[in-house]
Amino acid sequence: MITLDTIRKPVTAELEAFDGFVDRQFTAEGELLADMLRYALSSRGKGIRPLLVMLSAAMNSPVEGAAKGRRVHLAAMLVEMIHVASLIHDDVIDESDTRRGRPSANARWQSHKAVILGDFILARNMNIGLSSGQFDLVTHVCGSMAALCEGEVLQSECAEKHTMTRQAYLDIIYKKTACLIGVSASAGAMAVGAPREKVALMRRFGEAIGMAFQIQDDILDYMRTAHTGKPANNDLREGKITLPLLAVLDKATPERRAELLGRLAGCREEEESVEYLQNTVENEGGLAFAAEVMRSYVARAVEMLSEYDPSEYRTALVNLCAYIAERDR
Repeated sequence: MITLDTIRKPVTAELEAFDGFVDRQFTAEGELLADMLRYALSSRGKGIRPLLVMLSAAMNSPVEGAAKGRRVHLAAMLVEMIHVASLIHDDVIDESDTRRGRPSANARWQSHKAVILGDFILARNMNIGLSSGQFDLVTHVCGSMAALCEGEVLQSECAEKHTMTRQAYLDIIYKKTACLIGVSASAGAMAVGAPREKVALMRRFGEAIGMAFQIQDDILDYMRTAHTGKPANNDLREGKITLPLLAVLDKATPERRAELLGRLAGCREEEESVEYLQNTVENEGGLAFAAEVMRSYVARAVEMLSEYDPSEYRTALVNLCAYIAERDR
């Protein structure tokens, strides 16, 4: 089983330096805001996005040591803090009480304070980026913020109207997850002055593993034994139609589809409906189909890495692809 510690090994020193960089940059006046900020930054999860920045920078660096500079740290900070802020806002929207096994910011300080915390992180992030004068990096990363918002609105609209389609689902997960992961990989290459075609290649690579990452996340939500830090079947309770359920709905007759959507509408309050849909998705091939789609994105990402000469950084990225496909099983 590939672990994140193994994947991080070639850039361990760079990631430690990055953590120190973030701690120095993200401070706040006032005891309450400072406490909220420390809480949010102390649980940043697996750190996939800064890891991608560092590995991409190192693999694309024209000279030894270029991936260790402030510009790479800045690129990693820009993408990671957008991600952190988006999770805070997501928890407010979804009324989630937990995040990675501990109380969410909105559960601990109420939603209106959590929104302000997310806004502060975004504002501070952009201020640091613009003050650095690295306008190419800031411009490159900022477009992902609009995509995140578009994805959230589209997801809410599809959930409310039960109009989710395969294309809408792929569009949502691209905007909410894959876009920022793609930008993470390309920002690393850009930070070390890689040629334009390599920056574009790394963006496509990151987008492919971002799609795989979110599909795997949606699969794990249906698995009672997954170690995701949140309750199983959380998406069902929130009325979300993700690829495992969508695969079943697409094969159903109109009558059966109406029945399943009726069950979904009752999932917020009826544990029986949650259990019914969980078993239906599992027994009717929804999880297997979603896993096949996820693996196709992983294979696509691995193929893109063949454009690079063998190195410990390329190996780490190949291992990251495998980790995404196997994680939390």
